[in-house]
Amino acid sequence: MASALEDPVLIRPFRGHRAAVTGVAFNADAAGLATSSLDRFLMVWKLKTQCRAYKFAGHMEAVTSVQFSPDGQLLASASQDRTVRLWIPCIHGESSVLKGHTAPVRSVSFSHDGHFLVSSSNDKSIKIWSVHRQRLLFSLFQHTHWVRYAEFSPDGRLIASCSEDKSVKIWDTRNKTCIDSFLDYEGFANFVDFNPSGTCIASAGSNHTVKLWDIRMNKLLQHYKVHRAGVNCVSFHPSGNYLITASTDGTLKILDLLEGRLIYTLHGHKGPVFSVAFSKDGEKFASGGADAQVLLWKTNFDSFDYKEVLKHHIRRTHIDDPPHLLDIYPRSPHLHDEKLQSVEDDVSSEDLQYTPASVLAPSSKRKSENESESAVHNVDKPTGISPSLGNALEHIVEQLDVLTLTISILEQRLTLTEDKLKDCLENQKKMLLQGSQEE
Repeated sequence: MASALEDPVLIRPFRGHRAAVTGVAFNADAAGLATSSLDRFLMVWKLKTQCRAYKFAGHMEAVTSVQFSPDGQLLASASQDRTVRLWIPCIHGESSVLKGHTAPVRSVSFSHDGHFLVSSSNDKSIKIWSVHRQRLLFSLFQHTHWVRYAEFSPDGRLIASCSEDKSVKIWDTRNKTCIDSFLDYEGFANFVDFNPSGTCIASAGSNHTVKLWDIRMNKLLQHYKVHRAGVNCVSFHPSGNYLITASTDGTLKILDLLEGRLIYTLHGHKGPVFSVAFSKDGEKFASGGADAQVLLWKTNFDSFDYKEVLKHHIRRTHIDDPPHLLDIYPRSPHLHDEKLQSVEDDVSSEDLQYTPASVLAPSSKRKSENESESAVHNVDKPTGISPSLGNALEHIVEQLDVLTLTISILEQRLTLTEDKLKDCLENQKKMLLQGSQEE
């Protein structure tokens, strides 16, 4: 039996930067938090030892990005001074400089084995560095405008990048080529993040949207428009079931990707929120904004088993409306309401208590399910339909969306199984050939 979601809680704010916070990153055991800022400094906050903080100076201009290596022994930073730096995150803060970009560096990110580093820049290039040798290995050129972010896939075989040329590109690190490109003509992506399994990417759009793309089927899976301004950063929960977003509208939002809806709107920053990241265990997340504050939050919800999530949703559909669609303000009572007020995001009203997501259902939907999607819009604006019938239709459509997502996930798993079976057969063939040659 699945336990109910508990609301995220603000643990505490950290004040130490003198300008906007551009990046936040946890180390592997979530005992340390690194932050970067326009004030040219990096800070490392020790969360388990009376919250001590260390300030690192070295960059000559604003620091735009920061990340811990997977083992926590190194810290990487990117700056508008056109350099990438590798730091030993100790009291002395020693660093080495990686030079190669010819314009401000926007982002830096480690591969999951910690051997490589990828950086993106306003010089329209993506550069891959050797961490141990501290030298440039190769560059990727195909973007036609500033590259805002680049990140390795969990297995290190791919790189996802986004640019102001309105494209999100997927690169193969082995043959150094672009293997796919997703275009968004309404805006550009400020940030991209791989889900934990490496099968999907989420993009944070300048046009207020968040999009989830399946990189194997090359299709848009989900589309959320829940913010009132550009989305600057996103981060997947380690379970892959939730996504947190940070926006210029001053809020953080948590999306339930399995159910395809917005479940929390978090308030706390004064002004735009530029960065957000979950800890590796998913128990905490941190955010940084234009107010120079770093906010540390406790997540408080479980990494549900997918079957238990489905059971939970099916059970509650017959009992009550979806819970916890609420805004959370630091140090104030939670605003609960007995009834769901709307299933549309009204971007003109202020401080909505409920702000559900508008979702583009997975592209694997069949015709009948597309028809059910149109039924959502009919329910949104009822004409002569009784409230009880409207609620019943809403519940039916919700369950169809959950089933659709289930089918999509099963299709993905089947594809993986087929790939593995193919590999096994190829290996068996090789072994038989070797055996016959030896005979």
